[in-house]
Amino acid sequence: MKRRYEIAVIPGDGTGPEVIREGMKVLAAAADRFGFHLDAVHYDLGGERYLRTGETLPDSVLGELRRFRAIYLGAIGHPDVRPGILEKGILLRIRFELDQYINLRPVKLYPGVETPLRGKGPADIDFTVVRENTEDLYAGIGGFLKKGTPDEVAIQEMIYTRRGVERCVRYAYEYARARGGRRKLTFCGKTNVLTYAHDLWQRVFEEVGRDYPDVARDYAHVDAICMWMIKNPEWFDVIVTSNMFGDIITDLGAIIQGGMGIAAGGNLNPGGTSMFEPIGGSAPKYTGRNQINPLAAVCAGQMMLDFLGEREAAAAVERAVMRTVNGGIESLAAGRMGRGTDEVGDMVAGFVAEG
Repeated sequence: MKRRYEIAVIPGDGTGPEVIREGMKVLAAAADRFGFHLDAVHYDLGGERYLRTGETLPDSVLGELRRFRAIYLGAIGHPDVRPGILEKGILLRIRFELDQYINLRPVKLYPGVETPLRGKGPADIDFTVVRENTEDLYAGIGGFLKKGTPDEVAIQEMIYTRRGVERCVRYAYEYARARGGRRKLTFCGKTNVLTYAHDLWQRVFEEVGRDYPDVARDYAHVDAICMWMIKNPEWFDVIVTSNMFGDIITDLGAIIQGGMGIAAGGNLNPGGTSMFEPIGGSAPKYTGRNQINPLAAVCAGQMMLDFLGEREAAAAVERAVMRTVNGGIESLAAGRMGRGTDEVGDMVAGFVAEG
């Protein structure tokens, strides 16, 4: 009997449905080759639904999402909806309500992909950022005083709990150990300024590290991390950091690995429902033009397969992506691939099927 997995699919806004279509095509090829089945349940969530009904994420739909092991997301973001409504109402609500406390972002340069870093290649850019995903400024603690007046005050508080920090740090140590590389974990913080918040992080990082004597550990300020990701990306194996800093440095990571067209991430609840997505957004100006690069969505699907335990299939998808970027397309940039979105999806699916 075939192994079966139920996944929720949220195509979302803009080019989201296009890249998810190609991602599902690749996942189907992997399922056929490796003998499992994906039961996909599609959900209409995003800007169009909000404009039509005023709903972002109904409680009933959130309840349904809890029963899935994985969610496959295209993109959230609509030009006719004020920024923050969909992001907070859908993305952050899913992350917080489903306790997806890890954001996992591989930063890996594939052969044949250009990086803006002169003299650096695939051997130099291969690390992972483990970002805490449910606390920090994103918790939304704060407000306004005298809004709209010359005396206006705006407050948004950085919130950390020991439980939240510890489970993220412990996941990062486990990941560094299992990754099998240099087994090195770097804490990215700002302990010289955030003397309360990142003091907690530093203490937990050191205390938990005693349980992992086989994992080397070090520390760097976030501004130094940004410099060294450009100058010496080969120094990094796994980086663990807080929510806001992680949001920033992972976009820097996307650029040095070739751009948003290849960058994917996972929002993980290791014991519950996790969500996988390309990190580049909805790119509305490319909607319906068959020009958007689907490879980030394909890589998100590859991460989902790995999470579901289909590691052979995940490895096959990654190899297919590597073949595609190394001569199969002209560029990772939307509109400059030399092929349509659907052709790129067909190519990757074909490589998966071929083995």
